Amino acid sequence: MLNISGLNEGLVLDHIPAGKSMDIYNYLGLGKLDCQVAIIKNCRSDKMGRKDIIKIEGGIDLIDLDVLGFVDPGITVNIVRGGKISEKKKLMLPKKLTNVIKCKNPRCITTIEQELPHVFFLADKEKKVYRCLYCEEKYSSRRRNK
Repeated sequence: MLNISGLNEGLVLDHIPAGKSMDIYNYLGLGKLDCQVAIIKNCRSDKMGRKDIIKIEGGIDLIDLDVLGFVDPGITVNIVRGGKISEKKKLMLPKKLTNVIKCKNPRCITTIEQELPHVFFLADKEKKVYRCLYCEEKYSSRRRNK
C-alpha cells in the first residue's frame, strides 16, 4: 500500500477523474509554485472506480477555484488546517473566465490586440459551452470533456 504523508496546511483536490490530474496541474500552474505538490494517479475509489488526487501544501489562495471549476466541477476541494480537513468546497462552472483559455478565431480582436485579456463567458450551462466575449466564438478543446 502506497502512503503519501498528510498535510498540516493545504489543499487536497479529490474526485479527479483518473488520468486528468496532469491537465489540472498544468491549468493551475502548479509547476510554478514554490510548494510541495503530490499527484496520486489511479487510486481505487468505491464511488468512481479509479480517481486521481492532488495534494498541495499551502493556502487556498494558491489556486484559482474558477479554473478548477472549468476543468471539472465534480472535483472536491478539501481545505486542511492543523492536519485535519476543516472545510470542503464544491465547485461550479464559472460564469466568466479570464486568461484561462484562448480564442482560436483568427478574426477575433484578441489576435490583433494581443494585450487584451482573453475573456470567455458561460453561454450554456447544461452543455458547458463557453464563448469569447469579443467575437462569441465557441470554445472547444479535444482534451476537455464536453
